[in-house]
Amino acid sequence: QVQLVESGGGLVQPGGSLKLSCATSGFTFHTHTMSWTRQAPGKNLEWVASISAYGDTSLYADSVKGRFTISRDNARNTLYLQMNNLRPDDTAVYYCPLGWEALSRGGRGTQVTVSS
Repeated sequence: QVQLVESGGGLVQPGGSLKLSCATSGFTFHTHTMSWTRQAPGKNLEWVASISAYGDTSLYADSVKGRFTISRDNARNTLYLQMNNLRPDDTAVYYCPLGWEALSRGGRGTQVTVSS
């Protein structure tokens, strides 16, 4: 059974950084592309970034390009999202679904709040 557990969210000031993690189990992690998505209050689910199975290719939404970095550790079955220069409009619940440019929620998510 696929399990995806997002963590690392929290409250951060504008301009700050956070690193999210997604611990996975129940499937062969190193053979799957992975994504991060997010959902802000009152808004639709938004795709954020994707990474290839071996981690050699990544793709980002324009809204986060240059500020966020997606990465993975296939030995640890874990996906990451390094978020720098955070802005208030990055406030959302972040999810880590399987797939390339996936638009789904994955696990229960982790809350990121950017506020002064």
